[in-house]
Amino acid sequence: MPRFFIDTPLSTEQVGQTLALPDGIYHHWCKVLRASVGDMAVLFDGRGGEYGVTLDDINKKSASVRIDHFNDINRTPPFLASIGLVMSRGDRMDYAIQKATEMGVHRIQLLTSERCQVHLKYERDFKKIQHWQGVAVAACEQCGLNIVPQITAPIPLEQWVSQCDDTLKLVLALSDGKPDFTKPLPERIALLIGAEGGLSPDEIALAIQHGFEPWTIGERVLRTETAPVVALTALQILAGS
Repeated sequence: MPRFFIDTPLSTEQVGQTLALPDGIYHHWCKVLRASVGDMAVLFDGRGGEYGVTLDDINKKSASVRIDHFNDINRTPPFLASIGLVMSRGDRMDYAIQKATEMGVHRIQLLTSERCQVHLKYERDFKKIQHWQGVAVAACEQCGLNIVPQITAPIPLEQWVSQCDDTLKLVLALSDGKPDFTKPLPERIALLIGAEGGLSPDEIALAIQHGFEPWTIGERVLRTETAPVVALTALQILAGS
């Protein structure tokens, strides 16, 4: 059954009522997928839960659905994971955001760092953030998540690590030690991940100074776009989800 994100708040009071589809959903569902009256789909507004709908009417330029029911399900992990992600070039960022979203990340804070090779200007910055937010939305449509992670404008790495107040804070870096995963994972977890060139020794030391624990996953060095999905997967396994 197709799933579509609707950028308009929905409510359970609308169950049983009809709703005009936004142009984007109308085009994709009715024109591209060639839906017919009576076909069913799922709508979600990113605030939690999803709505089962039935295509009620189609004409040349618009369509409407009947909202059949509300399902209070989000399919999120048992913890809120925030990633401080140093920006990378090209498709690496799209991949990292897409896969982190599929693994249930709660929030992605874009970062600049000493070895960051992406420096956005204001106008292009806004467009890029819109694009990356769209990547997260599309990933939610595909994987079944109903709460869309927020992609926030880049800030310096130093600012984020100094302000981060999550219960468990991890920096992906080579280290002889390992975090204590024998205890149940806390509700809020932060991950610091560098760009292609990795984090500098000074940045790792700064993160540790602010309470981050170095975490080495296995014996291999992961690419920046691979690290988020591997780390989130490992945390979900540790959480038993």
